[in-house]
Amino acid sequence: MNTTTTTKRAEELRRNLNSVRARMAKACGRAGRREDDVLLLAVSKFHPAGDVAALAQAGQRHFGESYAQEALAKQAELVDQDILWHFIGGLQTKKAKAVAGRFALIHSLDSEKLARELFKRAKEALILQPVLIEVNMGEEQKAGVDESDLISLAELTASLKERGCGLDLRGLMCLPPVFDSPEEARPAFAYLRELRDDLAARLGAPLPELSMGMTGDFEAAIEEGATIIRVGTSLFGPRPAR
Repeated sequence: MNTTTTTKRAEELRRNLNSVRARMAKACGRAGRREDDVLLLAVSKFHPAGDVAALAQAGQRHFGESYAQEALAKQAELVDQDILWHFIGGLQTKKAKAVAGRFALIHSLDSEKLARELFKRAKEALILQPVLIEVNMGEEQKAGVDESDLISLAELTASLKERGCGLDLRGLMCLPPVFDSPEEARPAFAYLRELRDDLAARLGAPLPELSMGMTGDFEAAIEEGATIIRVGTSLFGPRPAR
């Protein structure tokens, strides 16, 4: 994996980062929010380690990956960079051991089976693993827990903690049923915020994070309360062929 990139490419990535941050700032202004209320997560899956390093050197710290093997390889290559990694893709139970403790935040907890396995691995590693529950927002989507099962999964996850080790439930994540259509996605973002607020009240615990919004709709997501936006194409450009 190439950990270097050309000066021209590094300059392009820096311009892209500045452009996204400017769009974020305007969206925060429209919503009456502070710019530092929203974290920019650069979705780096399929992009080379050199591009990640260039963006990190431009000031981007948080990067999201969807595949454990690819993510762990980049972590190893970029160990000297000041990077916080997030896992945002579908997570198989058998991959829990590889992922637990390696990511600042896991966005895609979607089953009790996975919660129990992540808890087991976090206990073994003597760490507290922050997680988000991914909620399925449409019938055509395969990922995420059904809304009808959200409360039971959240209650279980919140209980999976022993002696400072286990799982730390931080909030919710979603993919809207309509991709890259801000106004059509907006109701899904607003609904996830309502689900989060109701769940926090039920659990009697703060759930500060809402991971929602991507390149085509992140401004609407910010206006509806996103605290983490997951942006790939606007930063890196089109994904390279696998």
